[in-house]
Amino acid sequence: MSLLILVVDDEPDIELLFRQQFRHDLRAGRFVMEFEHSAPAALERIADAAGVTLILILSDVNMPGMSGLELLPKARSIRPDVPVIMITAYCDAETKRRAMESGAEALLTKPIDFVALREVIDMRVGGTA
Repeated sequence: MSLLILVVDDEPDIELLFRQQFRHDLRAGRFVMEFEHSAPAALERIADAAGVTLILILSDVNMPGMSGLELLPKARSIRPDVPVIMITAYCDAETKRRAMESGAEALLTKPIDFVALREVIDMRVGGTA
């Protein structure tokens, strides 16, 4: 069974960036990454994660329609066992407070610290493999 990391971001170049940063892991089959460009599409995927083990959700805060902060409690109610890390370009105290109170595991700022993110992913993969 594949380990799935779901990345939710409305910016199309995020997928390329993540695939480039984790290319060795993806090629080696350590985990798979799927990308959704909206919160409603992500909720559908979270609810229907058949055939894979969902281990981590990474979501942008600012997206059109439903924001990442609106997605967060809904994702947590569907899959309370899966940590959600929020990502934002504009980190302020209020955004951080709201994210953490809604159940976020962490709040990362853009540009993303991929070394720190890799550590989180390695812990999740190690804990489920």
